[in-house]
Amino acid sequence: MNTSKTARIGLSTASVYPESTASGFELAARLGYDGVEVMVGIDPLSTQIDAIERLIDYHQLPVLAIHAPCLLITQRVWGTDPWDKLERSAEAAKQLGADVVVVHPPFRWQRDYARGFVEGIARLEEETGVIFAVENMYPWRAPGRGLQAYAPSWDPTEQDYAHTTLDLSHSSTAEQDCVELAATMGKSLTHIHLTDGTGSAKDEHLVPGRGTQRAADLLNGLANQNFRGHIIIEINTRRTTSRSEREVDLVESLEFTRKHFVRTSRRSSFAVTPEGEISELTT
Repeated sequence: MNTSKTARIGLSTASVYPESTASGFELAARLGYDGVEVMVGIDPLSTQIDAIERLIDYHQLPVLAIHAPCLLITQRVWGTDPWDKLERSAEAAKQLGADVVVVHPPFRWQRDYARGFVEGIARLEEETGVIFAVENMYPWRAPGRGLQAYAPSWDPTEQDYAHTTLDLSHSSTAEQDCVELAATMGKSLTHIHLTDGTGSAKDEHLVPGRGTQRAADLLNGLANQNFRGHIIIEINTRRTTSRSEREVDLVESLEFTRKHFVRTSRRSSFAVTPEGEISELTT
């Protein structure tokens, strides 16, 4: 884990899609991010670890985390065996100097994978020395009911994971409060995907502050708790009409994070006892 005095703010390469992983590095470096989370499978370059190493050297920007290829659209990236994918993700993380692999819970139809998932994640962490932070997901909504697409659960707080990732767009879609979810995650909360949502059934990934999740409160609370994990901006900029419009969203997200990830100043007041002794009261 990050041993610096504060969390580092990174940019997910998914945030620049349909631009490339190389563009993600270039934008993150130029706009002042502390590092990058590589979404494996978002483009062919993201699967080429030697090429990622060259991007690290060229931009002098670290890879903070690897997002394993576990999306629907990346089901065939790095093969089809889900455990092989996670092992390759750990190898990539170690080669690139990252300390976290982000992973989604299995899809319900991946029965064998799901059956041993909790124990398998613990085993991988022990064998590789890499943190596997299981991400919160959401039930897929259909008219009149929610489809349970993930197993053993879309909510990682229902299982005994050592490390978890909190994604604010997913908590919005699941109709959860991100501050309350963070509190439930407790010490397992290792990694943040900072974004936003309006409670829509669609996974929106809005710029933080443009939705209804309490992103500012979450950041302030994490700062007060001396959170030292990674805070990764993972927003959807696919509807932007130009590179400059995409940059505006990325800058706004970074500025929002820096503005609110601050410790609340302690306010002191004083009381005088009947004996004339003065004592400090902290609020």
